[in-house]
Amino acid sequence: MATWIQDEINPGKRGWEEFYRNRWQYDKTVRSTHGNNCTGGCSWMVHVKDGIITWELQAVDYPLLEPSLPPYEPRGCQRGISASWYVYSPVRIKYPYVRGTLIDAWKEAKAKHSDPVDAWASIVEKPELSKKIKWSRGKGGFRRFDWDTAAEIITAAQIYTIKKYGPDRNISFSPI
Repeated sequence: MATWIQDEINPGKRGWEEFYRNRWQYDKTVRSTHGNNCTGGCSWMVHVKDGIITWELQAVDYPLLEPSLPPYEPRGCQRGISASWYVYSPVRIKYPYVRGTLIDAWKEAKAKHSDPVDAWASIVEKPELSKKIKWSRGKGGFRRFDWDTAAEIITAAQIYTIKKYGPDRNISFSPI
């Protein structure tokens, strides 16, 4: 029967020491930011070992705002430093989900229109259909669907907005 005493007196059984020594070793560092609930887009240096995030540090190499001002450091917040836990969370969403009313309308529109932008226009330009989709918000009814359809809907909506309102009406997240 092994005990902790055996670990102390038998160096061959002291595997925990190797784990402790290697705790701060990593394979690579990746510059990243955290998109979930983030308003600042602060950069983080993410240290990865065996494909797993081991720890993160705030990036401190931002350009100066003005030479007469001290650097704006440190950036980052508690929400950001804990964001790597989302990657390994069992409740993390890993597939696209869409409201049932929207995907039903999309499938119907795609059957009538070969161009995805025209299909999107046929949805948003019908006041009763647009209202039905918007009023379904907050009531659940999400359905899992494929990435290609998600990309197609998003792209069609972006192009429709650019054509109708101009390119400055689309906004996306841009990390520093």
